[in-house]
Amino acid sequence: MKEQEFLAELKEMDMLQQTLGILEWDTQTGMPEEASDYRGEVSSYLYGQYFAKKVGPKMTEAIDYFTQHPKELSEVGKAAFSLIKEEYDREQAVPNALMVEYSQATSNAHHAWQKARQAKDFSLFYEALKENIRLTKELISYWKKEEKTDYDVLLNIYEPNMTTDILDDVFSTVREGIIALRQKIVEQGISPRTDFLNRKMPKQQQYQFIIKVIQDLGFDLNRGRVDDTIHPFATGINHQDVRLTNRWNEADLTMGIMGLIHEAGHGIYEQNIAEKFEHTPAHEGASMGIHESQSLFNELVIGSRKSFWQKQYPYLQECAQGTFDDISFEDFYASLKQTQASLIRIEADSLTYILHIIIRYEVEKMIFNEEVAVEELPRIWNDKYEQYLGIRPKDDLEGILQDVHWSAAEFGYFPSYALGYMYACQLYYAMKKDLDVDEVLSSSDYSPIRQWLTQNIHQYGASKKPHQLIYDATGEKLNPQYLLDYLQEIYFSVYQINE
Repeated sequence: MKEQEFLAELKEMDMLQQTLGILEWDTQTGMPEEASDYRGEVSSYLYGQYFAKKVGPKMTEAIDYFTQHPKELSEVGKAAFSLIKEEYDREQAVPNALMVEYSQATSNAHHAWQKARQAKDFSLFYEALKENIRLTKELISYWKKEEKTDYDVLLNIYEPNMTTDILDDVFSTVREGIIALRQKIVEQGISPRTDFLNRKMPKQQQYQFIIKVIQDLGFDLNRGRVDDTIHPFATGINHQDVRLTNRWNEADLTMGIMGLIHEAGHGIYEQNIAEKFEHTPAHEGASMGIHESQSLFNELVIGSRKSFWQKQYPYLQECAQGTFDDISFEDFYASLKQTQASLIRIEADSLTYILHIIIRYEVEKMIFNEEVAVEELPRIWNDKYEQYLGIRPKDDLEGILQDVHWSAAEFGYFPSYALGYMYACQLYYAMKKDLDVDEVLSSSDYSPIRQWLTQNIHQYGASKKPHQLIYDATGEKLNPQYLLDYLQEIYFSVYQINE
């Protein structure tokens, strides 16, 4: 087999994936509710075609041939082959019928999740979630190689080489560190003024402001777009088509503004992967953790810098047409960093955010390593919120139904957010060695930050593993202390605590 033939097969697979990506985007942004069953059938059919190619005769031939003749592959071919072989080894034994059933189940589950959210009633999602868990467990029986636990199998899909042993250790350090910071804030901190944050700022005013900001940060709207959805997400259809979605609250400007800053981080990553990897598996993020590092770098690193808001606040006041003219910059900035226990992950402040992830991580470990009953999950979820944050959901919408991930059977995904936050802070401290980040954020040109991230992270796509990317960019492996140091810097300043 020639490399050209191998890459042509990958391009056909990519075209099927692009089609599925557009259909999924449409499902969550504009598809009529009654079209769900038809859409599920179409998506399942196309996924079946894609999966058949992924483990089909041509791919088998390519795996066999290039395993024996690796020197015949170019740089791009080698990167693509490595990724394809990993997936092939994991999935070649999985029956096609099982993958079609899995695709159909997740499509049905998304519809059930939406109905359950509307009714605030987990029982309407129960059967669909139970089916997603059953099928995932069946798939694990095919996927599992040398992993220590079933949940490790899922972690490895989203974050290569990640294990529960590593996460248990890292999360223990972070959890204890955050609890200590919160305790000091309670005992010594002076709370910022926040009464003005619920002033009404119409969606169109928020949109006017944040569209300029995400372009300043480096998102190219000539190759992207922004739409509304229930649960914000970003999807890279191809190199020239990267779509962001967002939700808005006119009485809480931080939801829409910080939400789109977050999704733009994903989008900027997708737009700056080296074009040479297009139509191969290397033209994707290195992992979900690395992907989240880019969105959280935008939202929780840049979005926490005083220098960033000092530059942007006058324009926010202009867009708000007088709503915040009586609010000083110091009060506005401090209000953004208020910390308090909350129930909704995507609305959590940057200090408590990882506690939300640890809760989900522990629940997922129970599902796959301890065989917990699905009907017990809402109670377990609520108990953990009471244990870690001292608050309890009053209904399922505030609790177990808030995230879309389980409807898509994306078990093992949640730790990516915490890893992303840790990666982002570690990258920030490495970036500071090369750039005066606050000086850049005080200027009218943010491109040095985007260029540094492209040079060290974006351009490589999935051609490097996450641990290698982080080591090459920062000079050390994952170190959770950078996150704790960053949180202390930001929150002790806002709460006027002398270290």
